[in-house]
Formats: sequence, C-alpha cells, structure tokens
Amino acid sequence: MLTLLLLTMSVWIYMYIRRLSFLFTKGIDAQELQSPQQLQQVIPESVNRPAYNLANLFELPIVFYVLCLLAIFTNNIDASLQYLAWCFVVARIIHSIIHCSYNTVIHRFIPYFVASLCLWSMLIITVLAYL
Repeated sequence: MLTLLLLTMSVWIYMYIRRLSFLFTKGIDAQELQSPQQLQQVIPESVNRPAYNLANLFELPIVFYVLCLLAIFTNNIDASLQYLAWCFVVARIIHSIIHCSYNTVIHRFIPYFVASLCLWSMLIITVLAYL
C-alpha cells in the first residue's frame, strides 16, 4: 500500500512540475485556469497527462486499498494475496510511467489490464475466504 501511495505522491509532484513549468515558460496567468474547462483549453494534453494519471490513481486503486486493509484487519494475508498485491502495484507503476510519458494506449492498456486481473483475483480470493 505504501508503494502505491508513494507512486500517487510522485505523480502529483510530477503533475505540478509539468504544469507550473509550462505556465511560467508561457507566461500564463493562473487566473486563466479557474475551471477544468479553461485548464484543458490552455494547457496541452501532453502537459496534462500526469493529471489524468493522478485521477486514474483514485479509481481502481481504491478497491486495492480496501482489500489490503480488510486483509490486514482480518489477519487474512496469504502468499497469493501478497503476490497479487505486488503484481498490481508493479503493473500500476508501469502504467503510470507510460501514461505520464509517451502515452501509447495499447502499451498503457496492457499493464492496466494485468493490474485489473490481479485486483479482481484479490477480491475473489478474499470473498472465498469468507465463504
């Protein structure tokens, strides 16, 4: 969980580095960015990629955090859950690197899909442990 949280923080920092350097370089007044629509009109997609990835890190990873906390609080941590959790995190790191950089969709989709399979497998294992 901590590794995924560190990834989220890193993407957040990178997002601000990209955005602020763009704004300072282009001499854009922050007041021109009052709404998300204005922000998207002023800042190009390539600069906004980390912001899109940051938003993505608050979607499926929320399920990951809940499953991890559930496993910890119920003391239901086995090798398969640990393996799947690490696979999920590594795949999300790869996904973020691709998403924040060159952003080829099929390249980004593969680690996203692998991470999703790991996550849903973690959920199934957790549900089966309670049956």
